[in-house]
Amino acid sequence: MATVAGREDDRTGQSTIDRLQALVAEDLRAVNRLIVDKMDSPVSLIPQLAGHIIASGGKRVRPILTLLAAKLCGYTGQRHVGLAASVEFIHTATLLHDDVVDESLLRRGNASANALFGNKPSVLVGDFLFSRAFQLMVADGSLKVLGILSEAAAVIAEGEVLQLITANDTTTSEESYLEVITAKTAKLFEAACRLGAIVAERPAVEEEALQAYGRNLGIDFQLVDDALDYSARQAVLGKAVGDDFREGKLTLPVILAYRRGSEEERSYWRRVLEDVDQSDGDLDRAIALLDRHGTVADTVERARHYGILARDALDLFPEGVEKTALAHLVDFCVSRAF
Repeated sequence: MATVAGREDDRTGQSTIDRLQALVAEDLRAVNRLIVDKMDSPVSLIPQLAGHIIASGGKRVRPILTLLAAKLCGYTGQRHVGLAASVEFIHTATLLHDDVVDESLLRRGNASANALFGNKPSVLVGDFLFSRAFQLMVADGSLKVLGILSEAAAVIAEGEVLQLITANDTTTSEESYLEVITAKTAKLFEAACRLGAIVAERPAVEEEALQAYGRNLGIDFQLVDDALDYSARQAVLGKAVGDDFREGKLTLPVILAYRRGSEEERSYWRRVLEDVDQSDGDLDRAIALLDRHGTVADTVERARHYGILARDALDLFPEGVEKTALAHLVDFCVSRAF
């Protein structure tokens, strides 16, 4: 089993992210400049709203993956900069849309764009950012790249719709849940990593290895996020505890607790999640039930499994700082839970 590296990091894992950013610092600055340039519009609300969410504390994990994967594959050109910006625009557009759908008032501890500017502007600026992403893909000139990122955008949207369908449904299976997170989270991780091999014109086996790394890392990342929603660690990371619970989302900790619970416990889950009939003390009871059945810990163990698969996918590549950094990112994802 992979060990958790980076214990010298602070409790948010910021040192891990700092090291990743330092490895691609020059390229990342170029990505950020391009993002700022492409956010510009004579319609003043667009850069104002887009700038709010882009500057709200995101770690740029997905574009960093594209930059690191390209370096891992020995790429020395500049195509990865535009593609990394495209990846970030897709991600940011989905965040804007997600917050509207979820009626979220906070994003990374700050007021969400829809809370500040309203739902309609948030949806429309999300559409604008999707358009910018596609302009960057077209500018790259590769039909293969366009196919990969356009498919990722479509799959992410399908994942969001599937999550909407399964929300508040306590009969949701673990398989359906994994289908949702693979689509809405892991697909963009997968595409971001795969692009590095494509721009470097590496063999298909390396492209597939990076694709597998990204997919498993994305599942790992989302599993830990869903475990954290019911953990005191969430508050340490500057996020509210129980957001998924309040929205009636069926994530793996709850799916496992419902499966393992008594009929009285299942009745409780149906009330608070299907009917969203929640009162003071219900979140505390939910956390107690998850603890009783060990489902947060089991969710983290599943995340470890996908983390191991992600690390194994890197075995194809020679040792070096980029490979080490990508392996440490896997460890960072799991270590957030502790």
